[in-house]
Amino acid sequence: MLALAAAMGVGRFAFTPLLPMMLHDGTLNLNTAGMLATANYIGYFLGAMLCALHRSKAPITMIKGGLVATVLLTWGMGLLHNDILWISLRLISGMVSAFVFVYSSGWCLHKLTQLGYPELGGVIFCGPGIGIMLTGLSSGPMVAHGWSADSGWLAFGALALLLALMIWRTYRNDPADQDLSPAGASKNKPAGETATVKREVHLQVIAYGMAGFGYIITATFLPVIARQALPDSFWPDFFWPIFGFGVALGAFGATRLSADGDQRRLLTISYLMQAVGVSLSILLPNAFGFALSCLLLGLPFTAITLFAMREARRLRHEHASSLMGLMTASYGLGQIAGPPLATALVHRSGSFSPSLCVAVVALLFGAAMYYRLSRRHPYPISQ
Repeated sequence: MLALAAAMGVGRFAFTPLLPMMLHDGTLNLNTAGMLATANYIGYFLGAMLCALHRSKAPITMIKGGLVATVLLTWGMGLLHNDILWISLRLISGMVSAFVFVYSSGWCLHKLTQLGYPELGGVIFCGPGIGIMLTGLSSGPMVAHGWSADSGWLAFGALALLLALMIWRTYRNDPADQDLSPAGASKNKPAGETATVKREVHLQVIAYGMAGFGYIITATFLPVIARQALPDSFWPDFFWPIFGFGVALGAFGATRLSADGDQRRLLTISYLMQAVGVSLSILLPNAFGFALSCLLLGLPFTAITLFAMREARRLRHEHASSLMGLMTASYGLGQIAGPPLATALVHRSGSFSPSLCVAVVALLFGAAMYYRLSRRHPYPISQ
């Protein structure tokens, strides 16, 4: 949990609460901000694909190396002042966060199974939400005390270092862990796959990509949107932490739901919840609307990944790794497309509302696809 708080909550998502400070300092503009966000999402996409295609024999080295890199890359954002270097740092940071996410979660789930506590696996995925809360709650006092964005990056790097040191000795090399594969046992499709299953696989890949696109605009530009709508309010400092709280709560709550039911129905509900959340940021641009929007956007955030990966296992069984990689790639492409579209529409309209409307449509489309699949291709509740 703490490893993911460092690599994801700080290394990947600290950019969001610091973005208003960087814009205020004049160190970048909205176009550059979109480029930095996109670079990070491209890095995460590349890192996830490398994890799916390459089987590391040293998961502990990948985890510890990723945590060290997270600290250094975060500090680099505060010490260096060059757009090209920043883009490079955010790209590499995205890759590193994917490495730590895949290898740390795989290692921890393996250990919990060995110890006889597999049900505690959901606690691991509370980490990104906790990291988001820590960085979000810290940014408000930074602004109040006149900190620069550079100081914020350095402070968040120190936070990542503290989190890494707290768990450094927990990760020990064990010969039994060397055969851990982040993506699964096999990368081949099962023989004799029916046309119906192939069609469902293709549709689920597309539907899962809609989630990546649907949430990313709000998750990237939320503090900027809120501060534009509430320029003299203290509430914008709390919206990003509320999102993080929702992510952590949703991750823990999702593990309490049965894995035997139709996961496509759960995905439908999750997409609709996020669509309502994004809509509220348009329809109710006040403190209550933004707070509820953040909560509804965060609650299904990790749950969507859990439900979708269960679907991949149902469709491909022991051969699910290739489908998981394809779905992760689709999700990553959705994330990559979001920030450039948002910045382009902002320049045309002067508002984030058009891009948020597109995000709502994408989430509704994804929900409709999953619901239709559940109706056309039902499966027994015991599966």
